[in-house]
Amino acid sequence: MKISPILLTAGITLLLTASGFAKPVKLSPLHVSGTSIVDAGGHKVVLCGVNIPGIEWSNDGDHNVDSTKVAVDTWHAKILRVPLSEDRWFGKAPGQTDDGKSYRDLVHTVVKKAADVGVYTILDLHWSTPGQWGVDIGQHKMPDQNSLEFWKSLASTYANAPSVIFDLYNEPHDIDWDVWQYGGEITDHRDKNQPDHTYLSPGMQALLDTVRETGARNMVIAGGPGWASDLSGLATGHALKDPHGNGVVYANHFYPFGGESVDQWEARLDDVAKHYPIFIGEFGSDPPGGHGETGPEWVQHVLRVLHKHNWSWTAWCFHPSASPCLLKDWTYTPSNHFGVFVKDALAGQFPSEGK
Repeated sequence: MKISPILLTAGITLLLTASGFAKPVKLSPLHVSGTSIVDAGGHKVVLCGVNIPGIEWSNDGDHNVDSTKVAVDTWHAKILRVPLSEDRWFGKAPGQTDDGKSYRDLVHTVVKKAADVGVYTILDLHWSTPGQWGVDIGQHKMPDQNSLEFWKSLASTYANAPSVIFDLYNEPHDIDWDVWQYGGEITDHRDKNQPDHTYLSPGMQALLDTVRETGARNMVIAGGPGWASDLSGLATGHALKDPHGNGVVYANHFYPFGGESVDQWEARLDDVAKHYPIFIGEFGSDPPGGHGETGPEWVQHVLRVLHKHNWSWTAWCFHPSASPCLLKDWTYTPSNHFGVFVKDALAGQFPSEGK
């Protein structure tokens, strides 16, 4: 697998292109210090941005390069979360005929465009399969054994690139904390049109260990069970062990269709944040909202909480049809119930109390 390498020299990202090196950009590799994300100088970093989907469900992406440019240049995102498919990375999905080369090149283009202007990228293992290449590609309960091969390859490709953060697995669900951490047998009922699949998951600790075995020290994100909503197991001995890397940040995903109001979510997450570094990897609302708040009210309430606590986040999502949508259409007009508020927040204009 030949991909233009990313080299790390004194905190400067140098990205090889066909014609030589692109202009160097000063980017500080991030790491965990206590409960904070910090740069190489030890200064706390708060990063706000968006999810840019499409590469997980499409071999060719879905406006991803254009979306990256608009999210960075016009919306002023400082971090992008990019969902990926392990099967497409290796060219195992239907319709791929080049062993995944064009797919990997697309991922590399997105990472490069962001890094060139000093923006971080989270590469997120979003879609996998139940233990069989090319079968039932989508969101499953847990990663499979092929996920180890994915992380071995991707971590080797982006090892120690200052702009790149790894998100081990999007939204583990319907499993307990022991299986989350150490793996086990999974029976998956993801698609009613597909037969049940039983497969062995390596667990999140094995994914992290695989990343570190490549020599990649990049900061890592790990979402807990409950579709990345539950972080309670961290306090009962289930935090991941990372003695040889830049640390683990724990992801939370929050939507109004869950069981909590914004105030309840804030109180629960604030308790976790006193002991562990956290990152809000996804949040968003459709117009109806929930828990007594309309969509616009809910979004503004969440943004006030994020700003109050200086929590880093990426809103879901920068797309006009993958709900909740930040965009109205492919002219990149922000949606009235969600996108307008996130765009303002990325420009430093957070909603005030009472709005």
